[in-house]
Formats: sequence, structure tokens, C-alpha cells
Amino acid sequence: MNKQFLISVVVMFVATMLTGFIVHGALLGAEYKALTALYRSEEEQMNYFHYMLLAHLLLSIGLTWIYRMCRDDSAWIGQGLKFGAAVAVLMTMPMFLIYYSIQPMPGMLVVKQIAFDTVGMLLLGMLLAVLNRK
Repeated sequence: MNKQFLISVVVMFVATMLTGFIVHGALLGAEYKALTALYRSEEEQMNYFHYMLLAHLLLSIGLTWIYRMCRDDSAWIGQGLKFGAAVAVLMTMPMFLIYYSIQPMPGMLVVKQIAFDTVGMLLLGMLLAVLNRK
């Protein structure tokens, strides 16, 4: 494992945690609070926070690993945007649609989750491209 890979994983871990907080804590937090019956209490969530950290670590490793295997010599910004879009189509959009099919979530909240997390994934893709230039 090289230094650039490790730096990318660490930076992406911080970035995915920050993006998650902005989207799900700040932008959608009030909407989630209105659905308390669907979620653990904030106090109970803290008992499971280590799983959140593990999930973001795995996400950071996976994103870095796949991006580095797919990068080429074209412009980094385009590569990053394409990668972010591909990950959003592969992961973000299906995940929230699956949750919507089994959990009684308001449709507009799901639209916001998909939209905000897709923008976040595009930004993360560009960050990956900057961190992992050849």
C-alpha cells in the first residue's frame, strides 16, 4: 500500500463524515427528527457510532481503491465527476429507493436524500481525482 493511497483514505474518511453530517445532520436533520419512530434515539445512536465510523472507513477504502483502478490520463475533474456520478447511480440512488420500498419514508425526503447525496458524491469524486492524480 503506498503513501498516496493511505493519504487518500484518510482524507476521504474525513470528507465522507463531513458530507454525511452536512447532508443528514444539517440539511435533513429536522426532517429526520419528525420521524422519530423510524430511527434510534440520538442517545441510542451513540451506542452504535463505531459502526458509522467503520462504514465510513470501508467507504473511503473502497472509493479510493476503485477510483485508482479506473483512473486514466484524461482531465482529473472530468474523471472525478464521472466517477462520482457512477457511484451515485450504483450506490446512492438504489440504496434510498430500496429503503423507501421497505420503510415508510416521505417521498420528498427520499428525493432530497438522493439529490443531496448525489451532489456529495460528485464532490467526493472530484476530491478523489485531486488526491489520486497519476
